[in-house]
Amino acid sequence: MKSPHSQEKTLPIPTPHIEVDRLGIIADTVLMPGDPLRAKYIAENYLENPVQFNSVRNMLGYTGTYKGKKISVMGSGMGMASIGIYSHELYAFYDVKRIIRIGSCGAYSKDLNVYDVLLVDSAWSESSFAKAQGDIDDDVMLATPALNDEIAKVAERLGTKIHRGRIHSSDVFYRKNFKAFETIRDEHDCLAVEMESFALFEYAKVLGKEASCILTVSDSLVSGQVTTSEERQKAFTKMMEIALEMA
Repeated sequence: MKSPHSQEKTLPIPTPHIEVDRLGIIADTVLMPGDPLRAKYIAENYLENPVQFNSVRNMLGYTGTYKGKKISVMGSGMGMASIGIYSHELYAFYDVKRIIRIGSCGAYSKDLNVYDVLLVDSAWSESSFAKAQGDIDDDVMLATPALNDEIAKVAERLGTKIHRGRIHSSDVFYRKNFKAFETIRDEHDCLAVEMESFALFEYAKVLGKEASCILTVSDSLVSGQVTTSEERQKAFTKMMEIALEMA
């Protein structure tokens, strides 16, 4: 295995984290939930003739068809380091053109309630991920605007209300100063928090690919509303259907 600092494009397939040994098995578009069991749920309940292509570290990946269109779905794990590994390998070595993250978030805004759907236009982060990976000093990373606009049109056609805006991509889940979210929300105009989109958008930027992120509110730091792990795995159907229709 090459050094984790290496960015060489001579890495053979299968890559260290995806066991597919040839191109063409993974679709051009990959839906990427954080939870690999959510990927399994989508494959088994929405895709026709799904075939599992990855089980390394139990990061499950599947390819099937949805309304005749080939599509893949694969878990990313939690945090920027994890989604960074999988998105980079998919983009750089398996010819994936676009990744649509479908995940959960915690609401920073009183206007967001549990189960609301949020389309992420940009991600702000205090993380050093972009600096370390691509020597990029920006603390805001953008989703692909054209892809987001298409997703918004799909949501409208499906009659699903969505919110749009900036989110906070955090490296920390258990923050010592819980009330810090109020300062982040007010100073950086963040509607919610999650832990992956900043890295996904950064890799899409440096590799010339497309990326988007659709989130379902799983809890609210404002109101204290919460959902269970089973609900997060199976009940976030609106964002799943928007992503599938888009793909």
